[in-house]
Amino acid sequence: MSGLKVVGLGGSLRQASRSRAALAVAVEGAAAAGATVELLDLRELALPMYSPDLEADPPDVVRRLIDTCYKADGMLWSSPMYNGSVSGSFKNAIDWLHMLGSREPAFLHDKVIGLISAAGGTHGLQVVNTMEFSVRSLRAWAVPYVVPVSQAPGVFAASGDVQDGAVEQQLRLLGEEVVRVAERLARDPAVHRQLECDEAAENVALV
Repeated sequence: MSGLKVVGLGGSLRQASRSRAALAVAVEGAAAAGATVELLDLRELALPMYSPDLEADPPDVVRRLIDTCYKADGMLWSSPMYNGSVSGSFKNAIDWLHMLGSREPAFLHDKVIGLISAAGGTHGLQVVNTMEFSVRSLRAWAVPYVVPVSQAPGVFAASGDVQDGAVEQQLRLLGEEVVRVAERLARDPAVHRQLECDEAAENVALV
C-alpha cells in the first residue's frame, strides 16, 4: 500500500452522471495502485452556491469538501462539458476551495491532480483546459496525461456506466499515474514537480 490518499471530485447533478461514472473508474485505478480513496460526488454533496459572505461560518458540507481535498495527496477531477466549459456545479466546488488560501501551505499546494471530462461532442479537451487553469490557481500540479471523453453517448450505457473498454483502461491508468507521481513527490520533496508530471505523460504514451 502506498499510504497516500486520492480524492475524486466531480460528477454532475444528473442521476446517471457520465462524468461521475468516469471518475469512479479512475478512482478505482488509484485504489488498485495502493491508495486510500474517497469520491466526492457533487450531486450527493449538494453544495450551496459559493459566497464570500459564508466563509466566516461555512455549512458542514463545505467544511467536509475543503478538509477532504486539503488532506489528499492527490486528486482526480471530472466534469461534463456544458456550453464549452465545466459545469456550474463543478465550478462552484472549485470556488469553495478558495477558502484554503488561509492555510499553510495555502490552497492545494503541490498536490497532483488528474483531469477528466465527458462531452457529448468532440471537444472535451476544452473542459480539461479550463480545469487546468484552476489547478494552477490552486497551486497544484496537473498530470499531463488527461482523459477527455468525447462522443460520450456512445461510451456510456444508459445507466451512466462506462461501456468502452479502451476508455475504461485510460481512466484506470490515469488513477494509477496520479498515485505514482504523488508517491514519488512524497518520497522525495526535492524532486522537480514539473519534470515528474512530464514523465507521467511519457510513461502513458508508451503503453
